[in-house]
Amino acid sequence: MSLYENEISKRRTFAIISHPDAGKTTLTEKFLLYGGAINQAGSVKGRKTAKHAVSDWMEIEKQRGISVTSSVLQFHYEGYCINILDTPGHQDFSEDTYRTLMAADSAVMVIDASKGVEAQTIKLFKVCVMRHIPIFTFINKLDREANDPFDLMDEIERVLGIKTCPINWPIGCGKNFKGVYDRNTNKITTFVAADAGMHEIESHELDVEGAEDQVGIIGYQKLLEDIELLDGACEEFDQDKVSNGEISPVFFGSALTNFGVETFLEHFLKMTTSPLPRHSSIGEISPFDDNFSAFVFKIQANMNKAHRDRIAFMRICSGKFEAGMEVNHVQGGRKIRLTQPQQMMASERTIVEEAYAGDIIGVFDPGIFSIGDTICSPKMGNMAFDGIPTFAPEHFARVRQMDTMKRKQFIKGISQIALEGAIQIFQEFNTGMEEIIVGVVGVLQFDVLKFRLENEYNVEIRLDPLPYEYIRWIEDWENVDVARINGTSDMKKIKDLKDRPLLLFANSWSPQMVLERNPGLKLSEFGTEH
Repeated sequence: MSLYENEISKRRTFAIISHPDAGKTTLTEKFLLYGGAINQAGSVKGRKTAKHAVSDWMEIEKQRGISVTSSVLQFHYEGYCINILDTPGHQDFSEDTYRTLMAADSAVMVIDASKGVEAQTIKLFKVCVMRHIPIFTFINKLDREANDPFDLMDEIERVLGIKTCPINWPIGCGKNFKGVYDRNTNKITTFVAADAGMHEIESHELDVEGAEDQVGIIGYQKLLEDIELLDGACEEFDQDKVSNGEISPVFFGSALTNFGVETFLEHFLKMTTSPLPRHSSIGEISPFDDNFSAFVFKIQANMNKAHRDRIAFMRICSGKFEAGMEVNHVQGGRKIRLTQPQQMMASERTIVEEAYAGDIIGVFDPGIFSIGDTICSPKMGNMAFDGIPTFAPEHFARVRQMDTMKRKQFIKGISQIALEGAIQIFQEFNTGMEEIIVGVVGVLQFDVLKFRLENEYNVEIRLDPLPYEYIRWIEDWENVDVARINGTSDMKKIKDLKDRPLLLFANSWSPQMVLERNPGLKLSEFGTEH
């Protein structure tokens, strides 16, 4: 194996998904501790202190204690080079999470042991299933009162429709939490409270003398009964089924107390694969292809007040990246040089000279990139990776600036934030940028927009909510006289920044009524791909 192939084969790129407050960001930080990337984990809840979670870098995140944008983190552990894509858990930011999952080769699903499978977990899980990527489950917060582990397994299988295979098994929970049993090694691992909430580990064979004393007679007897049940009724581990996203290996632990995290990480790295091939307009592109290729899955402006810039995040799909290399920007129809390539530790930046398939890099964007763009070696011509679908906004508001003298900053700010994909901006059908309408997937995005315009662009705005909930794109719009569409009383005509006409409706039945009134008209619920 060449040095180049060796570098790619040791890459692991995965996303962490969960419902808010399941402990995803805490788990991410413990991974980084093991990789030596950070020295001290920041408490996500500690909003009053100066210390915040490493992956939460945006000012609004530090104030509210939630993740509102995906972070990219890279670290090394036992010979592997690991790229973690930490995603926002809140459903109002599901579009950002969706795009991030497009850049991952596998996903870690974090579930709160006391709450089980929650609404947002279902939505994100379905995206993983659509992509047939391996899904690993970490059932968190065993140091608190938890649901019965068999019930949790049953719920995952019933609600998410994926078979489960427990790799380890908890012994008690909350105050009676004694540790876990590893089904493969037949060992019990117990935990003794140490300073700063961390725990020291002691391992014992299940059937050796003294094991019963470590977990108590009741805990030991219950464990023996559980093992018998597991061996009889549980799905057997099958690596092929894991790789195809048909079985989810399940681990139990507590990210906060550091219990079970390293065990999970070690198993996970053995069960996941190196970077996967990607589908393109010219077929499958192997990560080991000599030619460089990548796609943009995220754009972020003003990550750091000291750097008033835009960063385009790219997932490298094949070959080797070298700083300053000339590439084709396929959608832009031009050759460009990728300058100032960076890798991130949230908002911390490191200039990189080289990177390989599976890595995530950020490059300076002078305003030429869009989400979904393909960048590749000139030898690959105009090859393009599959696009990233646009979510249809469900909430709309008219945006007005408070100070008319700041029109320039306002247009610049709202346009840049729109290019990141968090919001979509529209105009009244017959006017220019005088009237701006913003569409978002989740209402919390309105707060983020207001906050960022004020803090990053010094522009105050007023948002007037609009009654519309449904948006439709007009297919073959160039050949449709939009002005003559026979609409409904709750319909509004708007256009996007590319002058494509769209229709907004307040009622769910109105789009069908419009189709009936206008024979030949075709409407689509999904935007064209990025």
